[in-house]
Amino acid sequence: MQLLDGKQTSEQIKQEIAQEVTRIREAGGKVPHLAAVLVGSDGASETYVNNKVKSCERVGFESTLVRFDADVSQQTLLDKIAELNADDSIDGYIVQLPLPDHIDENTVTLAIDPDKDVDGFHPTNIGRLCLGMPTFIPATPNGIMELLRRHDIETEGKHCVVVGRSNIVGTPMSLLMSRNSNPGNATVTLVHSRTRDMEAICRSADILVVAIGKAEFLGADMVREGAVVIDVGITRLPDESKKSGFRLAGDVDFAAVSEKCSWITPVPGGVGPMTIASLLQNTLKARQFRQG
Repeated sequence: MQLLDGKQTSEQIKQEIAQEVTRIREAGGKVPHLAAVLVGSDGASETYVNNKVKSCERVGFESTLVRFDADVSQQTLLDKIAELNADDSIDGYIVQLPLPDHIDENTVTLAIDPDKDVDGFHPTNIGRLCLGMPTFIPATPNGIMELLRRHDIETEGKHCVVVGRSNIVGTPMSLLMSRNSNPGNATVTLVHSRTRDMEAICRSADILVVAIGKAEFLGADMVREGAVVIDVGITRLPDESKKSGFRLAGDVDFAAVSEKCSWITPVPGGVGPMTIASLLQNTLKARQFRQG
């Protein structure tokens, strides 16, 4: 078993981006500017957004953090989105999900300018992804593709099983793995909560991407010998032995599965850092689009 080290790989990507930002600055160009909108004080969202801001500083981006209380009205949030759409100094921005129940996520997503949608969630960008056109690829699936590419994982002709059909990870991941590209050219099966005999389908996979949101869902009995396993999940589980009172677990039973697979992502330190690195790549791409 070998680790698909997202932390190390993301650092390589950040170094590459930082070099490009230095080149832009030395040429007298405008450096990329990423904004993040955070509604409420969800702990996981706070940590994630703060990591994004720190990563912007690391690579030389400008960054802006817009905060709203959890009871902000939908209209106030939409007004801010309209401001960000019109602000030429902002190259790309994200609205951190999840949003409070009284705000409709689809309405918010549709309000974002597709040319600044560095999360890649707008229907225009999803449509371009389906057609294989240049676009902003959702950060987590793109991060997984970068991990596979940079570790020379063979995907052509392989059977890839994607567990979970979310619009953020599962569905775009299935599209990317089936495209005529490298990585890609895999035969893809997407399984979900209504799939019959999921265990047998997973055991047939050369590559497993697990994004179902259930801690340690995938056990050793669902993995074939030598499979490549990508664990997208992250859940806090109570653990009195930890100072924090919890431990982080993925959707894969790492201890059991790692004994059977050829490659596996750790949690933490696997897909998570790659998601942030991909967001930075999208922001740089947004700046290049706007210049072009």
